[in-house]
Amino acid sequence: MSLEKKPKKKMSFSHAIFEKNPIILLVGILITVSIGGLVEIAPLFYLENTIEKVKGMRPYTPLELAGRNVYIREGCYNCHSQMIRSTRDEVERYGHYSLAAESMYDHPFQWGSKRTGPDLARVGNKYSDEWHREHMNDPRAVVPESIMPGYPFLAKADLDFNLISYDLKANQMVGVPYSEAQITYAIEDLKAQLDEDSDDYDAFMERYPTAQVRDFDGNPNKISELDALIAYMQMLGTLVDFSIYNAKENNR
Repeated sequence: MSLEKKPKKKMSFSHAIFEKNPIILLVGILITVSIGGLVEIAPLFYLENTIEKVKGMRPYTPLELAGRNVYIREGCYNCHSQMIRSTRDEVERYGHYSLAAESMYDHPFQWGSKRTGPDLARVGNKYSDEWHREHMNDPRAVVPESIMPGYPFLAKADLDFNLISYDLKANQMVGVPYSEAQITYAIEDLKAQLDEDSDDYDAFMERYPTAQVRDFDGNPNKISELDALIAYMQMLGTLVDFSIYNAKENNR
């Protein structure tokens, strides 16, 4: 049996430079990655906004923003996402897929990466305030198979809103279009959202159209953390009229 050695293929000169010299290979990688990065990043400097504006979107009311802070503090994003993907099973279960504009005022966003519990992007007005109160007090009272811990202390905890105007100001600094009037009257607007008979009701509705106004925790004598959390959750997914998008997609 012949054991003749096959002639080795000669390595091209240009290829050999990179394989035999790690430093040159590293420099080549850095140059390639830099060019790719510039191609992706450079156009962003010429665009005023990379997110398409959607009719109906507005900044959070002071009460909703305070509720969002409670939501983040309690780590709700660890078990609940707020981002519906465009696959059929997600759309059929949760509703229209999420639009980028829906989280344009979120700092940080709450898309999440785990669903121990259901997605909450469209939870607004899906359940009554009473349902949310029972769910927070004892999740298994309304969802027997739930493994979510209870949060009964939220109804007892007074909402700390004395610095809410600074919270709006901080959001304004990162691009949320809060007006100076919204920042100045933040505390008055927070209280007005809980009372339809408030003297500040009309001014509040002018600053935050479509905001839901009522006592959310069922206790008109107290402004609780539960008030804020329910106000935030009842707003999620309610600002955009998705019937317009569904009609456009059906006509394609």
